[in-house]
Amino acid sequence: MSLCGGIDLGGTKIQAVVVDEDFQVLGEARVPTPTRGGPQDVADAMADALRQAAAGHGDPIAVGVGSPGVIDEAAGVVSSARNLPGWVGSFPLAGALQHALRVPVAIGNDVNVATDAEFELGAAREFTSLLGVFWGTGVGGGIILDSKPWAGRGASGEIGHVVVEMGGARCPCGRRGCMEAYAGRGAMEIRARKLADEGRKTVLFEIMEERGRPRLTSGIWKRALDRDDDLAHELVDRALRALGAGVASAVNVLDVDAVVIGGGLGLKLGEPYAERIRVAMKPHLFASERPPAIRLAALGDLGGAIGAALLSRRLT
Repeated sequence: MSLCGGIDLGGTKIQAVVVDEDFQVLGEARVPTPTRGGPQDVADAMADALRQAAAGHGDPIAVGVGSPGVIDEAAGVVSSARNLPGWVGSFPLAGALQHALRVPVAIGNDVNVATDAEFELGAAREFTSLLGVFWGTGVGGGIILDSKPWAGRGASGEIGHVVVEMGGARCPCGRRGCMEAYAGRGAMEIRARKLADEGRKTVLFEIMEERGRPRLTSGIWKRALDRDDDLAHELVDRALRALGAGVASAVNVLDVDAVVIGGGLGLKLGEPYAERIRVAMKPHLFASERPPAIRLAALGDLGGAIGAALLSRRLT
């Protein structure tokens, strides 16, 4: 039996899987994304996660990777992955992983490969066009049109950088008014810290310390909401308004059959918040009488890694 590997590189975690020929998961592992160092440190952690996933199952013959940033698939280079430590320029991620794992490596955009997985194996199998919206450290998008992935020139689907307010909040990308500046978990944490420093009461950072986390993870936001924390509700409501405007704007351009909501926050908050995104979109939809179907990602936390494993097919 030939095995393939998949690695999903996220802002807070690295998820790896080993799958069989039918893309059934045989082994999985998750490690924290390094918060210090640079791209090589991230690559080392990714290789370690894949080795853990493969333990007891055998070595994969090829590995696919879903990475944030601007992807040069042919060269295996990732650029401007600003949610990762020290990653402002370009880094040959495929080459670094091939050296560490001794197998061929293919790289694609993290959200594109997760969208492909939901289209082939998950929540969007019945549709021919799809917008994947992955709400996590940032806000990423993937596009399927006429049953085919649309990658553009390597930076398509950057839905987090749809402008929802001219001259608005500063985004981690350096620009102003992007949806990610309001809805990305990284930007939400920056805002929460600023308001807490100004005296706003919140349990967010208490929960972070209780859980031993260096950052406000999706689970921490969920726990704060469950404790009815005012600041958590305020910032999540602000994120939902931005998501409604930004996702609807993308739908107005693409007119897709469905929108699949995934990512760390999307999955952790679940169906009630997918419904709230649907409601927030409606006032902004041009064809509001026939809105797209809204689905929660069916493959859960493993969707990105499974999608990366699908990518590895081109190498076998």
